[in-house]
Amino acid sequence: MNADADGERWFEVAFRADYLRVYPHRNVEAARREVEFLVRAGVRGRVLDLCCGFGRHALLLREHGLATFGLDLSLDLLRAARTLPGFERALAGRLVRGDAVRLPFAAERFDSVVNLFSSFGYFGEAGDERVLAEIRRVLRPGGLAVFDLMNPAHVRAGLVAQSRRTEPDFVLDERRALLDDGRRVVKDVDLSFADGRRLRWREDVRLYELAEFRSLAQRHGLTIETTFGDFDGSACTERSPRAIVFARRV
Repeated sequence: MNADADGERWFEVAFRADYLRVYPHRNVEAARREVEFLVRAGVRGRVLDLCCGFGRHALLLREHGLATFGLDLSLDLLRAARTLPGFERALAGRLVRGDAVRLPFAAERFDSVVNLFSSFGYFGEAGDERVLAEIRRVLRPGGLAVFDLMNPAHVRAGLVAQSRRTEPDFVLDERRALLDDGRRVVKDVDLSFADGRRLRWREDVRLYELAEFRSLAQRHGLTIETTFGDFDGSACTERSPRAIVFARRV
């Protein structure tokens, strides 16, 4: 899971206000295709966008008429949601700060739970199992869970060991490596701003093979129905950029 010297977990450092400044392409328009695919593929009813960030997917799910709520740990990103067009109409009062391993919702509250943009695998194996248990708990019987996972084969084949990005107001250095025989991907991030600020953290994400994730999900009452390799509905292969898993609560 990894914590820094102040005891914060890496994702508590990484997903602060600067995140939107460093990754501006991760915006509402980029999410539109993904949400349209999710709705076509069966996301319905009362929806939880788990690890929603600044609410871009939740906003678009609401535009499709779904009763969507979002949860994220980052207070900075949740505050940034207020700048989204249509926030007051669509999302005011629907975004909650909370931890994925202890969801602040009643049992069987949702018809669908979506966990997007590689937001699974952050908590260590025991913690990841708790996330699955919580997802099952808040899903109604027969409810749908969608996981947008990293594709391990694609990550291993395309790993760039080191990169630097220079912008007018910051420099982003990233070093990447595989650990535990390729079961974890880590990224050391060094972010230096023109105003003298400097942030460092190590991202550490567990990679799950589909067969491994299937077994894990089944242990927590989730049966995988289908998988895709991207939001275009393509088959999931070793070359797919992601592994999108649709699972049903039994």
